[in-house]
Amino acid sequence: MNDITDRQDVITLVDSFYRQVREHALLGPIFNEVAKVDWTAHLPKMYSFWATLLLGENSYSGNPMLPHLDLSRKATLDEEAFNAWKQLFNQTVDSLFAGTKAEEAKERAGNIARLMLHKVQSAKAY
Repeated sequence: MNDITDRQDVITLVDSFYRQVREHALLGPIFNEVAKVDWTAHLPKMYSFWATLLLGENSYSGNPMLPHLDLSRKATLDEEAFNAWKQLFNQTVDSLFAGTKAEEAKERAGNIARLMLHKVQSAKAY
């Protein structure tokens, strides 16, 4: 398997990951029924987000935390949900890529999941 090297690799990863998210028993209802994600708008944002993180593309702008905080008021975004997201992300990366950038993607996903869980839990405490 090849490593993640360009934007097309990022698109492949993101498309594959979110295809699985939509069908996931726990995550699917959160994304599809509660958040009602507009996939045609969301996926290009995720391409830019991950291309910025992994490839230094600087094509993403925005605050990914805000929509998650809003969503946490409507759905249960707990450790189980974030762990499922992280596990599915890691499985997707491992099924498609191998190498330094693939490992970095998994590490960053884990950090993102931990940070978002912490922020969501902190927001609920107030």
